Amino acid sequence: MMQLNQVIKGLKLLVVLLFTTNMFSQDVIVHDPVVIKQNDTYYMYCTGRGIDAFSSKDLKDWKKLPAVFLEKPIWTDKVVSDFNNHIWAPDISFHHNKYYLYYSVSAFAKNTSAIGLTINTTLNPEDENYKWEDQGIVIQSVPNRDMWNAIDPNLVFDDNNTPWLSFGSFWNGLKLVKLNSDLTSVAQPEEWFTIAKRERSFDLKDSNPGDAALEAPFIFKKNGYYYLFLSWDLCCRREKSTYKAMVGRSKNVTGPYVDKDGKNLNNGGGTLLIQGDENWYGAGHNSVYTFDGKDYIFYHAYDANDRAIPKLQVSELEWDADLWPVLKNQIK
Repeated sequence: MMQLNQVIKGLKLLVVLLFTTNMFSQDVIVHDPVVIKQNDTYYMYCTGRGIDAFSSKDLKDWKKLPAVFLEKPIWTDKVVSDFNNHIWAPDISFHHNKYYLYYSVSAFAKNTSAIGLTINTTLNPEDENYKWEDQGIVIQSVPNRDMWNAIDPNLVFDDNNTPWLSFGSFWNGLKLVKLNSDLTSVAQPEEWFTIAKRERSFDLKDSNPGDAALEAPFIFKKNGYYYLFLSWDLCCRREKSTYKAMVGRSKNVTGPYVDKDGKNLNNGGGTLLIQGDENWYGAGHNSVYTFDGKDYIFYHAYDANDRAIPKLQVSELEWDADLWPVLKNQIK
């Protein structure tokens, strides 16, 4: 009986290892991963104390790096009382020879939130020029004033090289706002758009996140389209997580974004790209990039074989005949 149990245990481990190999997954605990490449090294940033950071040469073996913020940004307690430096959902970009790292500060299930920005000239902690310089708040949401939530930022430049920041969760949907060229503030006069929305129960208080569960926008330019990736349903609940990654697209960065069936994402549209199964719960909060001629999608999912711990998932993306994204190695 003991030998049989060992065989079963070994088979389970083999299945996990095979899945890991096919998906480029790691036993790297992450939430909300974003990635960028500097020279021959990939750098990944994720939700965590002071923003978790990792590096890799091959997208497979990841080394833990010091957190971005060893001490909490000085302004955060004014937004979230007793803020303990647990920072959410960063976004990393390279522009004008600098690295721009947006991040979220929030109270859970409230739109007591703000998106901040910090800038560096290098991502290598061993470089003598390595220094994150915080720029403070870019956008802030306030309960009972705003029906949107200033979390989950993602920077995108349109075809005219105009910067836009998408962000948001729940409430009245995902937003897009034009930024100034310095990327540190909202452009004047202000230009705001709703880019995705699900139906919210009308009888809920404005302070309630609501039941229109969507968040984490990420806009990726490809094939003459702006593809809007987003996550539906619930994260952060381990085995009860129902997260899934959806996608729509538009010819214009401001929308309207539609799914594969032509349904507007502002009317609850969205084409399913990734969802969990019996091995991986709640797959979502993705980012998408082109590295060395290949397109990749990064996201987290909760490992059913390891206490529902959130772990990194990476897969190459292909594009079907109608130019919609498809995972080469889907979870299911």
